[in-house]
Amino acid sequence: MAERLGPGEELHLMVSPASRSAYQGYGPGVRYITYPWSNEHRNLRTLSEQIYSPVRLPLSRVDVLNTPIVPALRPSCGLVVHIKTMHAFSLPNFPKWQGIYRRYTYPRSARAADAIIVNSNSLRDEVQRYIDVDAAKFRMVPEAVDHELFKPGDPRAARQHLARYGVDQSFALFVSTLWRYKNCEGLLRSWAIARPELRGRQLVVVGGGKHEEHIAGLRALAVELGIASDLVWVGPLPLQETARFYQAADVLVYPSFNETFGLPILEAMASGCPVVTSNVTAMPETAGGAAELCDPKDPASIAYAMTQALGPKSTWLRERGLARAAEFSWRRTAAQTLEVYREVAERRRHKEAVTSRG
Repeated sequence: MAERLGPGEELHLMVSPASRSAYQGYGPGVRYITYPWSNEHRNLRTLSEQIYSPVRLPLSRVDVLNTPIVPALRPSCGLVVHIKTMHAFSLPNFPKWQGIYRRYTYPRSARAADAIIVNSNSLRDEVQRYIDVDAAKFRMVPEAVDHELFKPGDPRAARQHLARYGVDQSFALFVSTLWRYKNCEGLLRSWAIARPELRGRQLVVVGGGKHEEHIAGLRALAVELGIASDLVWVGPLPLQETARFYQAADVLVYPSFNETFGLPILEAMASGCPVVTSNVTAMPETAGGAAELCDPKDPASIAYAMTQALGPKSTWLRERGLARAAEFSWRRTAAQTLEVYREVAERRRHKEAVTSRG
């Protein structure tokens, strides 16, 4: 977006002293508004956003605030509410107090918003399912993939690199934070079903999580199913390292129960990796006909989709996936987001002009 700023336009980033160093080098059109805390103290960050924003933003002459949650004391600027998920409404195991906070603040934020950005039609429908909101406020801005990072590579060289993690065979890949709704459990059960047809492959899990009891349960399930020797639990990795796994994998299996977009789908496709994903929420929309779809509630369905993607359809899925991923870029996402800001700012200026004449 910084590259696309017009005359008189600026972007102001809300940062804390601890986080500011991570957001540098964007050019003269990007300025900083310092808040006491960011994600290093998430609860304090939320409190400061609620209390400090109505006072601080006018001092910087901010015309448009992009936020997931509008402060209780509404700022005088235009408001773009950027909704990423509705998990607080739809997931049964969502953290209690976060859920209460979001279920209270999301409807109020939607009412106050001048525009609401969502990243898929599925998410738009989900928002409307839980919140009474004016449909005219929605602006669809898909997410994207970094094509400089996620791109096809030499699978053999990538596999040699991955030997340090214990990957020493052809493998299927799962990339995700290990939350329950990501359905790693369903993947393990499907692996046990399909194992006779997988011809000695490994199943590599890239991602970690804070729910230690759930992760311990997954490891115990692998033992119970007799597939523990097939599993390589890698843990969380930087994106640069994750890209090597996509380049080397025979297939990405992503059988989540609920996604508002599903970035790993595009990351794998851009890397030339065939994809298996779920036939629910936003995943078919993101895949765009370039993935093998499955029923995430049915391990047999996931198993069948895996064997299809590893069979004769593999080459077709690679080619279709590369073409599908090429339709998404962060430059396009940035341009579309900036246009929403401009629309809201212009509408605000027009309203102010009408008020002053009246």
